[in-house]
Amino acid sequence: MADLERVEQKLSAARTRLILDRPFLGALVLRLPLVAADPKWCPTTGTDARKFYYNPDYIWQLNDSELQFVLAHEALHCGLLHFARRNGRTQHLWDIACDYAVNPLLINEGLQAPPNAPWLREYENMTAEEIYPLLGDNENDMETMDKHLYDQGEGGQKGNDSKGEGESDQEKQGRGKSPEEGGEQGQKPEADNQSDAEGRANPREAEGGLAAEPRPLSEREKQDLAEQWQQRLAGAAQQAIQAGKLGENWVRLVDHLLEPQLPWQALLARYMTATARDDYSWQRPNTRREGPAIFPSLRNGQVDVTVAIDVSGSVSDSELQAFLGEINAIKSQINARITLLACDAKLSEGAPWTFEPWEECRLPEKLKGGGGTDFRPVFHWLEQQDQAPDLLVWFTDAQGRFPEQEPHCPVLWLVKGRAPVPFGQRIQLN
Repeated sequence: MADLERVEQKLSAARTRLILDRPFLGALVLRLPLVAADPKWCPTTGTDARKFYYNPDYIWQLNDSELQFVLAHEALHCGLLHFARRNGRTQHLWDIACDYAVNPLLINEGLQAPPNAPWLREYENMTAEEIYPLLGDNENDMETMDKHLYDQGEGGQKGNDSKGEGESDQEKQGRGKSPEEGGEQGQKPEADNQSDAEGRANPREAEGGLAAEPRPLSEREKQDLAEQWQQRLAGAAQQAIQAGKLGENWVRLVDHLLEPQLPWQALLARYMTATARDDYSWQRPNTRREGPAIFPSLRNGQVDVTVAIDVSGSVSDSELQAFLGEINAIKSQINARITLLACDAKLSEGAPWTFEPWEECRLPEKLKGGGGTDFRPVFHWLEQQDQAPDLLVWFTDAQGRFPEQEPHCPVLWLVKGRAPVPFGQRIQLN
């Protein structure tokens, strides 16, 4: 086995280089104490969202850039809250999706991936939630780059002991624990979240110099750690900004993770309700009856919303039906008149379809589609109308040809996938 002291020196040097060159990643890495692990359960590296576990022999084989990569890889699993975002998904496929989400970020940062790092270009700029449904049967046999030790569920990682099957009654109640596990009142030990000056874990966690495999986190522990890592993520970003070393990609990622997360249904309702809200009219009055002064009058009328749906094949029928269900739920509350358009490379035959506020929006029984995506026919149709709608709502994957000019009405894009839009307000669907 590699000399532990020399391995620790190598890890410390790589961590220092991250702090100097990439302070955002370095600040996150500093939050994970370094723990030498038993190779019997840790072939490479791993994290339980509290510590960085490593196989000394594996670490010794890596060059400096690869070492920075694996350190940052574990820190990003924690900073991106992968341990708290699985939400019932099959664990092994979720872990693969998380690796696919993290590795392109580090490769684009200029770090060298170790030989066992899964990476596909088509998953760049995608979250683990977006990657997960794209995984196929081949990924069931894939190995993760590291050990994700914070979870145990369906399709979970092999090698965890019986303590990983679930949270015991004592753990749920926070009673009956040894002082090392949390004390009489379920308090977390100081060593769980802190390291000594050298960044090493409390030695009582290890046996014979090598750590045993930790138990998975309870749901309460995941919640507490998620709050801690959100604060650490914000602090790391602030440090990097002050140092002038936080790229735009990291800024967007941090903003997305720290902003309040609302389901797309709530965001759609917010925008449609705001469009239809009662407002004041400053139209000039009849001066013979009301005098020369202009006073605002309250206007409460019907709102006209144009809804365009992408029928190129990228959005499933069930997703379209769910989307129209939300439209119907909202329109019944705000007195909205809906004009429905369907488009792939051109407007669908029979479009548009108009639904009054008291009518339910429905898709035509026979709706042809499946061609390429071109958004211009919808905007061209709008230009031909006597009056622009109060709001245009697009349901699409945003992969197609956009018009060069922004329309004269507000546009709300509900986007499945990560493709950007050139104008309007974008709401992420998945």
